[in-house]
Amino acid sequence: MEYIVYNDKLNKTDLSTLNIVIEENVKIGKNVKLQSNVCLLGCTEIGDNAEININTVISNSKIGKGVKVLSSHIEDCNIGDNSTVGPFAHLRNNSSIGKNSRIGNFVEIKNSSLGEGCKVAHLTYIGDATLGKNCNIGCGVVFCNYNGKIKQRCTLGDNVFVGSNVNLIAPVNLGDNTFIAAGSTINKDVEKSEFAIARARQENKKNFKNPYLDNKKS
Repeated sequence: MEYIVYNDKLNKTDLSTLNIVIEENVKIGKNVKLQSNVCLLGCTEIGDNAEININTVISNSKIGKGVKVLSSHIEDCNIGDNSTVGPFAHLRNNSSIGKNSRIGNFVEIKNSSLGEGCKVAHLTYIGDATLGKNCNIGCGVVFCNYNGKIKQRCTLGDNVFVGSNVNLIAPVNLGDNTFIAAGSTINKDVEKSEFAIARARQENKKNFKNPYLDNKKS
């Protein structure tokens, strides 16, 4: 993939060739790699040694040193040093991501704060939440922040592990070192170092006959 390393002597022709848009108030540090189809808009700041990959739009946001952004949309956010975002992530509404964090593919984060070292690998929605340090949020997790009238918040402590396919019904608080089992719907607070599991017990019915299969024509 073709890219340019941004510096004060960058030729505007290089920008147009790669279809890169950099608005007037954008500030860019040293040794920043920019790939094609990148838009840096508003009062955006890009830290030293950052890498902004193809098809990324960043507006009114601060991107820390050594951050790598892959094909994502970031608006009104703060991304801490040495974090990675994307591909295909959407961060918005004054969200803040701590240092050394990983925000993976198809993750949306809205009006939320994540501490250092958090991992949100894929297919997750975090809305109106505060997360401590070193939290792991599994695949398919949804922070259910809207009850039909108002938006409410979830608060997670440090070292919280949330398994795949979990629903957190706001407002709910998860203490430090808590573990939420996969497939759970959590609507009550979980205290420090507790394990929470909230799903129906599995039942296997013997000799089950499926009427749809029985009537299926061969």
